[in-house]
Order: sequence, then structure tokens, then C-alpha cells
Amino acid sequence: MKKDRLDGTGAAALLAVTLLFAINQVIVVEVNRGLQPVFFAGLRSVLAVGFVWAWLWSQGRPPQFRRQDVLPALLMGTIFAAEFLCLFVALDLTALGRASVIFYTMPFWLAIMAHFGLPGEGITRIKAAGLVLAFGGTAIAILSRQPGSGGSLIGDLMALGGAITWAGTAFMARKSSLCEIGAEMQLLWMVLVSGPVLLIASLWFGPLVRDLTAYHILGLIFQSSVVVGGGFIAWLWLLSAYPAATVASFSFLTPIFSIGLGVLLYGEEVTVPLLSAAALVGAGIVLINRRR
Repeated sequence: MKKDRLDGTGAAALLAVTLLFAINQVIVVEVNRGLQPVFFAGLRSVLAVGFVWAWLWSQGRPPQFRRQDVLPALLMGTIFAAEFLCLFVALDLTALGRASVIFYTMPFWLAIMAHFGLPGEGITRIKAAGLVLAFGGTAIAILSRQPGSGGSLIGDLMALGGAITWAGTAFMARKSSLCEIGAEMQLLWMVLVSGPVLLIASLWFGPLVRDLTAYHILGLIFQSSVVVGGGFIAWLWLLSAYPAATVASFSFLTPIFSIGLGVLLYGEEVTVPLLSAAALVGAGIVLINRRR
């Protein structure tokens, strides 16, 4: 049942999911040491197909494939593949906190796409102010790289590409016929299509295996089951049960957690420009998702 405000259960679930997504980024960093990032992302999608499929059956909603969904699903799945290609490579090249702040600018790009492509989603004055803040934060995050900060221009730009393509999947989910099939079926299409796309793309990104151990394999299984099969579905449930603006605003807790984890686990430096960028992007997201 849809609720008009966030209750204790929803707040606890949102905190847990946003923390899980931050931990997920740490796992990506770790597994990247054993597997090539793009190959890792492809394997994750392939394994996740089984977990998402099992979830749908357990809920009494076996997967149903409609002919009219094939083309938009192929496009959406390819964009989804590009999203995680960018994110996994970004986490291999740049600092965890920086990549997360830039990646979570997604609502900024979605607001721009929605203005031109979704009825009733025009940019208001409040949204415009949010867009300016978020854009400023993104610019600071990318341009404030300092020696020893773990920053990489290519990594930062890959994180930005991940944010834009993430917005693209969200736009496709609302604009195409896929809006009729439900979020969980959309997720099944995305992992079903992205797996082969990423595995093929991985052939152009160097050796598929680096220094693989059982630890990295466990991380891969955790990603496919708990993160995709559990965390993504929980996030979709939260969006369906609580106001989307509230849920979207909470999403910026993930990069805050990621900055903290980067400091604790990897000794990353927290600079004033990075904190300023995070604050600006967070404030922008709140304004972008504010109700009229």
C-alpha cells in the first residue's frame, strides 16, 4: 500500500539499503583486484538473472515476455550495461568517495531528460536551483583533483558516464512500454540483456582475470544475490511504497557512507572541495525532488 510519508520502517529500510549500496561499491573495488571490471560486471548480471527470476517465481509472478517490449528492453539493457561498465571501471581508476559523489548526481541528469521527454516533468524554479547546485558540485568534484587524493580524470569521467546512463535507464523505464510491466520485470530484462553485452565488451578491456582468489568469487556471488537480487528489489519496493521524492533524497546517503568507508578502509583523503561538492550535490538533489 502506498504511503504518503516516511515511517519508522521505511526510514530503517532506506538507511539499510543506502548503506548496502555503499558497501557494494567497496566490494566492487575489492573484486576488481581479482577480475577485470567489465568482465566482473558481466558475470554479475549473468548470475543475477537466476536470482531475480527466482524472486519473481517466489512472489507468484513468473516472468512474462511481451513482443512489444523486446526493442525497448534491448535498448534499456544496453544502457544498463553501459552504466555498470562506467561505474566498475571508475571504481578501478579513481577514489571510492569521489566516484560515488559523481555517480550519485543521477537525479540531475534524469531531471534534464524528464524536462524534454516526460509530460508534467518540466523544470520549475526550485528544480532549476537544484540543478545549478548539483552541477556546481559535480564540477567541483571533477576539477578539484589534487596529487595524492586518489583522483583520476578518466575515472571521474567514467563515474559521470555512469550517472548519465543510470538516468537513461530510469528514463526508459518511464517513457517506453516497459512502464507497464513492473520494476522487477524491468530489472530482469536489464540483467538478461546486460550480461552478454558486458561479457563481449570485456574482450576490449584487457585480461579477464587478474589475481583471482576465493575471496573475489564470494564478492561476485554477494553482488549477484544480495545486492542485485536483494538490494535493487528492496529499492524498487521503497519507491513503490513511499513518496519517490523522499526516497530519492535519501539516496544521497550512499556517497556519504562511501566517503566514510573510503577513509576507514583505504585511507582516502577527505578534502574541503570534495565535501563541498557532496554538500552541493546533496542539496541539489533535495531541491530537484521537492514536491510542487
